[in-house]
Amino acid sequence: MDGKKEIVKILNSMSGRYSGYEIFSDWIRCLALSIEQSTHMIRNKDWQDREQAYLDTIKRYTPEEQTQFAVMTARLIETLEDGPADVLGEIYMEAGLGSKIAGQFFTPFHLSELTAKAGLGDKIEKLKSGELRRLTVLEPSCGGGAMVIAAAKILQEEGVNYQKVMDVVAQDLDWKGVYMCYVQLSLLGISAICVQGNTLTEPYDPHRTPRSHILTTPRKAGMLI
Repeated sequence: MDGKKEIVKILNSMSGRYSGYEIFSDWIRCLALSIEQSTHMIRNKDWQDREQAYLDTIKRYTPEEQTQFAVMTARLIETLEDGPADVLGEIYMEAGLGSKIAGQFFTPFHLSELTAKAGLGDKIEKLKSGELRRLTVLEPSCGGGAMVIAAAKILQEEGVNYQKVMDVVAQDLDWKGVYMCYVQLSLLGISAICVQGNTLTEPYDPHRTPRSHILTTPRKAGMLI
């Protein structure tokens, strides 16, 4: 079973009242909010706002359509179990969504791998030897998280457990990109903070960035999903 193709097929079959782009965006928003809500036990205003955002989004769909969201989520998880890959970015492009929305496209994953490999340089050997214990990754324009995921894949291929060594801050101006990145890094077990905001004018600052603009992966929060 090709999970990506099945997700694209479901997106196309659901299109009608809403465009494929809207359905994809709503699915990813609901999935991201579901994961984020599970990492917080204190039901403060941010928690309540996110819960309301989830409810406002999901109620747009019938029970049958909501079931399709669950099926797409299962297929996404199954596909990521095969190893790190920018599955959501590939689905977005294969579904023909990138050509319709303001020229937004996602970098082909093989190019992300080349860039990540060049960026890692001698850090892999230092991680293997124990000279370097943590790898801090800052991604100022994360999109769906392809560059971070590519780094994880390179580390895995080199015999380094990326779940134990990577510590990521990924930021993007577009909430959809933040949600996509957050979902994939969460499911891959990567310790990460995903931030919505302009990296040039509003770079992530743990003391100043509004909590409402931050998503924390379960691994970063000390949890497993």
